Amino acid sequence: MLTNSWRKSSRSYSNGNCVEARHDAATVQMRDSKERGGPVLGFGRDHWQEFLEGVQLGEFDRR
Repeated sequence: MLTNSWRKSSRSYSNGNCVEARHDAATVQMRDSKERGGPVLGFGRDHWQEFLEGVQLGEFDRR
């Protein structure tokens, strides 16, 4: 059960153009802060970890 509240980066501005996240032991969820009642993307923790490693390795950097 996802009991954590939604969080966003401390570097985001207060204009509402942010991505918010929450998690539990098995799932990470993301949503658009402008549409709090809108769609939510869910990822398994393993897939989320793979994504974060890809970000750190620059796999998504524009070339």
